[in-house]
Amino acid sequence: MKAPLIAVYGANGHTGRLVATELLSRGQEIVLAGRNAEALRSLADELNAPGRVRTHPAALDDPPALRELAESAAVLIHCAGPFTRTCEPIATAAVAAGCHYIDHAIEPHPVKYLFDTVQAPAQQAGIVMIPQMSFYGGLADLLAAAVADGLPGVDRVTVGYSVTGWRMTPAAVKTAELLIGEIDRVTFADGAQRVGPVEIRNTVFPFPPPLGPRTMIAPFPSGEVVTIPRHVPARVVESQLTASTFEEEQIFTSQDATPADRARTDFMIAVQITSPGGGGRNGHVRGSDIWWVGALASVAAAIRLTRGEGPQKTGVLSAAEAFPAEPFLRQMEELGAFTLSL
Repeated sequence: MKAPLIAVYGANGHTGRLVATELLSRGQEIVLAGRNAEALRSLADELNAPGRVRTHPAALDDPPALRELAESAAVLIHCAGPFTRTCEPIATAAVAAGCHYIDHAIEPHPVKYLFDTVQAPAQQAGIVMIPQMSFYGGLADLLAAAVADGLPGVDRVTVGYSVTGWRMTPAAVKTAELLIGEIDRVTFADGAQRVGPVEIRNTVFPFPPPLGPRTMIAPFPSGEVVTIPRHVPARVVESQLTASTFEEEQIFTSQDATPADRARTDFMIAVQITSPGGGGRNGHVRGSDIWWVGALASVAAAIRLTRGEGPQKTGVLSAAEAFPAEPFLRQMEELGAFTLSL
C-alpha cells in the first residue's frame, strides 16, 4: 500500500527543500508546489526520486490551482513566507479540499488568524491544522507543555531563544522586516491576549550552563504567545531572543548562503515556568541547524497525521494540542535534532 501523498508548498525555498528531502528519505510520495513551474521541475530532477515526486505550479492568487493541489494530498506542508501574506490563501484551499495543513509561520498574526477565523471551518471539514510546526513557535509550544506537565499552578511562562550563526533566507529577511516594523503586536498578559503597541525592552534570561545569563530582546514576536495559553493556564506568556543574534554581521547579508552555511547555527530554546506562590520548573533543548530542525518537526507531524496517529479532535490546534509533548520531543531527540533536558 502506498503512503498517502504529502504536498510541500514553497518547495523551492530552503525550508521546502529540506522538508521534501526528509519526506523522500522516509519513503513518502510528494508534490512539489509553488509559483515557478520551471524551478519546481528542476528541483524534482535534483531530488532524483523517479515515480515519487510530482510538481504542481500554483500561484497564491490562483484559488483553483491551490484547491487542486490540496485535493491531491493528504497533508499540505506550507513553507512559503512571509506567512502574513501567504497563510490565508493556502489555508483556505486546505479547508475547502479537506486536506490536513501544517505551516512554518513565525509571525503571531497569521497564527492568530487561523485560530480566530478558520477554527470552525476546519472542524467542519474534519481536518487538523497546525500552525508554526517549526523551530520558532512549535518547539517552544511543545517544550512549555512538557515543562508544565504536573505543575499545580502556573503564573508565568517565559521562552528564551538563544541563536547564533543565523543566516536568513530572502523570505526570512522579508518576515523580519515586517516584524520589526510592526506596530500592533500580539501579547499575552494578565490572562488575556491583546493586540496593540508594545514597548520593546532589554532584559536578562537565565539560560542554563554553558550559556548562562544573556541579554535578551523582549518581547520577541513569535506565535507561541497565541498557542501556549491554549493549554498552559498562565497569567503571562512571553518570548525573548538573545540581543546578540541581530548583532551578528551575517544575519541580514546571507540571502545567497549555501545550504551548508545555513546549517551552521547553534541554538538553545529554554522555557522557564514560575508558579503563583513561587518556585517553578525549567526545561530546554539544545542543538544546531534551526532550518533542518524545523523541517524535521513538520515532517514528523505530517507523517503522524497520514498514519492516523494525530489528535482525536479536529480543527486548528497548537503542536502540543495535536501531539503528546514529551514523546514528540523525545522522538526528535532520537533523530538527532537536539538534546532535551526536562
